[in-house]
Amino acid sequence: MCSCTVLALLAPGQGSQTPGMLAPWLELDGTRERVAGWSELTGLDLVELGTTADADAIKDTAITQPLVVALALLAFEELERRHELPAGMLVAGHSVGELAAAAMAGVLSADDAVSLAAVRGREMAAACDLAPTGMAAVMGGEPEQVVEWLAEFDLTPANRNGAGQIVAAGALDAVDKIVADKPEFVKKIIKLKVAGAFHTRYMEPAREALREKAAAVTTADPTRTLLSNADGEPVATGAEVLDRLVEQVTRPVRWDSCMATMTARGVHALAELPPAGALTGLARRELTDVTIVSLKKPDDLAKVAAALSDHTDQEASA
Repeated sequence: MCSCTVLALLAPGQGSQTPGMLAPWLELDGTRERVAGWSELTGLDLVELGTTADADAIKDTAITQPLVVALALLAFEELERRHELPAGMLVAGHSVGELAAAAMAGVLSADDAVSLAAVRGREMAAACDLAPTGMAAVMGGEPEQVVEWLAEFDLTPANRNGAGQIVAAGALDAVDKIVADKPEFVKKIIKLKVAGAFHTRYMEPAREALREKAAAVTTADPTRTLLSNADGEPVATGAEVLDRLVEQVTRPVRWDSCMATMTARGVHALAELPPAGALTGLARRELTDVTIVSLKKPDDLAKVAAALSDHTDQEASA
């Protein structure tokens, strides 16, 4: 494959999970054993949770986070086995997906990424029980105007997702107020079915618990370009990546900035690892002239090679 082809490989976060999403991947050689090992590390039966558990069971933050990270890494490892990936590939992950992206960039081992996701999910779930908090998706409006408006209610723009979407988070009564009284400059506000206000000060106890766990983790400097949720920029050292992963628990996700960097770096092809859908949806509304691939089952892995080959053929004929 052409080393000048720029591929962005993305790992989704919480909310992307679907019942049975792990099942087709467990048909591959060695994958069931791989997930069984991660189950031992986390104390969760990830095989059962990813195959037969229903939607209610897997929406629990303590379960969802390690499950989506495990699935993304399982698919990534299979993709690497099957295809040579471009040298200039970018990696990024949304929220907890950034742990998977850090492993893809060589900063963390896959085992450490899944283990950290389990601690993160468990502790964020516990933090949600400390106060009534929530989140709502604000659609449309000028981003800075929306951010200023949210500040009037002491709400945080927890996810600035681009494509006209900002997720507000904070005290539940404040979330209910903005849902009930939408301003004219906003198209739509949807209250989200989440346990609490992620990426806000309400998650401080979870951040401290994750920092304690992270202190025992060995890191390496990135071997691939890893874009940070903090500002969308590449991170140079493993120590900084780990620090940002911890701080991310209480700070907004700037996915809009990540997509801006993808554009600035000339990304030609973008693939979202399973459970795919949310990030490719944002990309289709925000990025232009980019081949976009959602990886949901093993057969989809060939689409990445096809997208890269198509771009190489276009370059050759230009």
